[in-house]
Amino acid sequence: MALSVGSKAPGFTLKSKSASGLSDVSLPAGKNTVLLFFPLAFTGVCTQELCDITAGLSSYSDLNAEVIGISVDSPFAQEAWAQKEKIGITLVSDLNKETTKAYDVLFPGLAGIGDTSARAAFVIDKNGVIQYAEQTPTPKDLPNFEAVKAKLAELA
Repeated sequence: MALSVGSKAPGFTLKSKSASGLSDVSLPAGKNTVLLFFPLAFTGVCTQELCDITAGLSSYSDLNAEVIGISVDSPFAQEAWAQKEKIGITLVSDLNKETTKAYDVLFPGLAGIGDTSARAAFVIDKNGVIQYAEQTPTPKDLPNFEAVKAKLAELA
């Protein structure tokens, strides 16, 4: 089950791909962050989730929070998906599943194709402490984004 509230958030440095090339993305220091783990790019529920977040991105920036999406897809697949669906948040590749395992949100054997990230949401405060943690019961369920925003409002 996902790491619990009050735990120190594991740091990471993962690859992100954009038009300017590959870049390293780490857990931001001194900034409230929403980490969204999702199973796979180009799938229906993941597309809905990330497009909805993109459409409401200003509500997160208004709460002084950065949003980062993490999946086990390659950064090249993530970039193609983001361009196709106009996803506007930073997507990072956890191809080796180390960060997924560090946050204890590995979903074994999704649809018989292999291990992926479970669908999960974490709010991490400026000091790197987890203030909200949710792993959904199934990959088809979305996190409670109202609860995520409420927690961010408390931290603002």
